[in-house]
Amino acid sequence: MPKAARIPTSVPVSSASEKSDSSQLVSIALFSGIGLLISLVAVILGVQGVWY
Repeated sequence: MPKAARIPTSVPVSSASEKSDSSQLVSIALFSGIGLLISLVAVILGVQGVWY
């Protein structure tokens, strides 16, 4: 008769990986926000020819 494997319902996460994930998320958010701001300023000022 085969035995079923027990799988834990929750996996503990170390605080080091949480800090790493949050710092990566912050850096991506800052990069995206700066790019969005630059694009918005360029559209408002009517910059031509930069997009090609």
